[in-house]
Amino acid sequence: MTPESGVVIVGASLAGANAATALREGGFTEPITMVGEETYLPYERPPLSKGFLQGKVEQETVFVHPAEWYDSNDVELLLGTSAVRLNPANHTVGLSSGKQLTYRQLLLATGSTQRRLPVEGAGLHGVYYLRRMGDATALKVAIAKARHVVVVGGGWIGLETAAAVREANVDVTVVEPGTQPLMRVLGAEVAQVFAKLHRDKGVDLRTRTGVTEILGSDGRVRGVVLDNGEQVPADLVIVGIGATPNTDLAMGAGLSVDNGVLTDEYLRTSDPDIFAAGDIANAFHPQFGERIRVEHWANARKQGQAVAQSILGSGKPYEAIPYFFTDQYELGMEYTGYVNRQGYDDVVFRGDRESGEFMVFWLRNGAVLAGMGVNVWDQMPAVADLIRQGLTQGSGVPRDALADSGVALADLRVSV
Repeated sequence: MTPESGVVIVGASLAGANAATALREGGFTEPITMVGEETYLPYERPPLSKGFLQGKVEQETVFVHPAEWYDSNDVELLLGTSAVRLNPANHTVGLSSGKQLTYRQLLLATGSTQRRLPVEGAGLHGVYYLRRMGDATALKVAIAKARHVVVVGGGWIGLETAAAVREANVDVTVVEPGTQPLMRVLGAEVAQVFAKLHRDKGVDLRTRTGVTEILGSDGRVRGVVLDNGEQVPADLVIVGIGATPNTDLAMGAGLSVDNGVLTDEYLRTSDPDIFAAGDIANAFHPQFGERIRVEHWANARKQGQAVAQSILGSGKPYEAIPYFFTDQYELGMEYTGYVNRQGYDDVVFRGDRESGEFMVFWLRNGAVLAGMGVNVWDQMPAVADLIRQGLTQGSGVPRDALADSGVALADLRVSV
């Protein structure tokens, strides 16, 4: 491989695999090499805290492609290997194996790493984090043997794992320092929906509460100490307190980094031959007029495809509206939109919350910033149109009509 040919993808991830797929489908015939720390084929992460963890789906179903796809499409996979050095000046990547790759263009898709719990006892056997396939595999076995589980963190990962634990008929306590779970993402009006859901399912949800120590005996977990001094028994602790983007390689190469790797609207970094996608990309969004970094499945998938189009010479500004979903017990939820630091000034519910099927909209100055459907499907494209309407035209929507499930969302839109 020479500097004039070939693409190296650092991160055998969903973003990386989708970039490779789009390159080959777009007619790219030059070499493609993917480098990944894990030994697994590139896979999708959402099932790890949902169907796979619950034993409802098999491991093979989470892989982006079977192994044969990479062989038949001439994509070289270097798994169990880390990129340890990136030299943009001579277009080379140094690997943990001692091998050096040369690239014409490179994609950084290195994802993020879960934050560790900084308390005494966090290294005891029985403390788990959920980020990778190996984590999920080990955790599934541990849950089956557990009697009392403590989940530290009431975010998406914490609540999804708590649901998996309860569906396995195991006692679970969720410890969340905020006033409600998901408070930062959903706000008080909607966060209480998820708080009630879990309490109704038997979860002991402790809000405004932190963990100061994990207790153990013979090297194994036996409980946690809360910040009020109370001891909660546990033979399994699951920590889900967020993640940080893996930017060390980019920083070492001198790329611009600030809460992720900074990119333009084409996902190009400060080096014109290096792109970033997925969790690490803090990308300029033309419609929002600011940089945003999104740690969700849809973003990784679409950004990988967008980078491929840029490499192929047909790239367009990345303007996708952020999207994510969750499945907890019988609740299925889709969310699309973006609420920046200015926040929202109104929340509109559409439908009956008590029925378990409803929508929620977050507004500012009458314009829709984000929308969520709970057990209501196929509405996110229409919500995204409403969001774009507010972004491009500054126009709001009639509040009463937005709240009326008898009025189609399409009727609230104008041509954009």
